[in-house]
Amino acid sequence: MIILKSLDEIKEIRKANQIIARLYEEVLPKYIKAGISTMELNKIIEDYIRSAGAIPATIGVGGPFNPYPAGSCISLNDEVVHGIPKADKILKDGDIVGIDVVTNLNGFFGDSAITFPVGEIDEEAKKLLKVTKEARDIGIEAAIVGNRFGDIGYAIQEHVEKNGFSVVRDFSGHGVGKSMHEDPCIPNFGRRGRGLKIENGMVLAIEPMVNVGSYKVAIENDGWTVVTRDGKRSAHFEHSIAIVDGKPIILSELD
Repeated sequence: MIILKSLDEIKEIRKANQIIARLYEEVLPKYIKAGISTMELNKIIEDYIRSAGAIPATIGVGGPFNPYPAGSCISLNDEVVHGIPKADKILKDGDIVGIDVVTNLNGFFGDSAITFPVGEIDEEAKKLLKVTKEARDIGIEAAIVGNRFGDIGYAIQEHVEKNGFSVVRDFSGHGVGKSMHEDPCIPNFGRRGRGLKIENGMVLAIEPMVNVGSYKVAIENDGWTVVTRDGKRSAHFEHSIAIVDGKPIILSELD
């Protein structure tokens, strides 16, 4: 069931997202450099979220048998999403590192992801980050009343593939706001004019995951970390948006 949000609820969801926006713009760039572990980065992230009065919402997700153990997902190079922070996973110059954070602020959820370069990265990695970020933004532009979810997926897929990359198909965007993952599912590929209609009051996470090689992925033995099957690099960019007066408003962009 899709939960449409009121303007007052959207304001609260924006507050949860603004914590992540400040984290990405003002905090993490100082720490993302060669020599730091993903576990250290996760501690910085968790401490910042709590200092802002929110809860790192990914901790414990997945239930009692294999709960996610950290307050952020940190994915390196060929890791697509849901990488578990570890003390022995150390950033090196030339890496790309995707960070995905969900906050719970007074029962309202923010969700955003960004892929950072570590030091100087090669031209292929620069293009990958640029195209993935553009694909996210193009997908957001398609999120208008009168369009359908297939229009978002088509816009993302068309931009990614014309640039020689592939879009991951096993994971998708989603509704967000009153919980971390809500209906609807929003694939990052598709056909124009297909899928549910976009409505005012929807709050959506638009999040293309883009691979250098094949779109095919696998899940590692930890039950969480998603990697490319061919070992080539992947990037991930995500914004939470709200549909207001027929158009998308980005909630996870710094005010």
